[in-house]
Amino acid sequence: MEAAPDARLYLVTPERFEPDAFTADLARLFDTVPVACIRLSLGAVAEEDDWRRMANHLMPVCHEADVPLVIAEHYRLVQPLGLDGVHLAQGGPPVRAVRKELGKDAILGAAAGASRHAGMTLAEAGADYVSLGPVGETGALGGGETAPDDLFAWWSEMIETPVVAEGGAGPEEARRLAETADFIVPDRRLWETPERLLPALREMAEILAG
Repeated sequence: MEAAPDARLYLVTPERFEPDAFTADLARLFDTVPVACIRLSLGAVAEEDDWRRMANHLMPVCHEADVPLVIAEHYRLVQPLGLDGVHLAQGGPPVRAVRKELGKDAILGAAAGASRHAGMTLAEAGADYVSLGPVGETGALGGGETAPDDLFAWWSEMIETPVVAEGGAGPEEARRLAETADFIVPDRRLWETPERLLPALREMAEILAG
């Protein structure tokens, strides 16, 4: 993914969903809200068959909308499933080794928590984007330390690699980070309240578009 003049939404799936209903909802969402990328993230207890089945459901609707689909952590499934790339968790396998296996065309993102040093190391290793967070008080990333707004301001001035803000992000975080983050991941808990999902995503998209 490449950085754009305006920050864009990057959606992470819920860990559990009914695939047919979810893909139908996703298609409607793509018609009304601009989305830069989808990350399939099923958590640690999901079996390989679960990842394969959900990926196969999501790929047609994502590719029809020209939205890249990446998988959380399981980079060895990228090529067999025809996915667009992988998002590596903090402390995951080395970016250089994964890049060598997947090739230069795959999207390779990596999480750095709230650490400037870790983020710089990942960027220097060749990550296509670096994820920093949590950015909201309810974010459940890293060791509890929140990624401060000035980290994103510094990153936008000093580092060319696009930066993703995630972990508890809502409209307030979108307002604060619209000019310094390249992508913002809305709080995944929005999936739990469908009646709030579209209004919240629309509000965030409007904020990011200026």
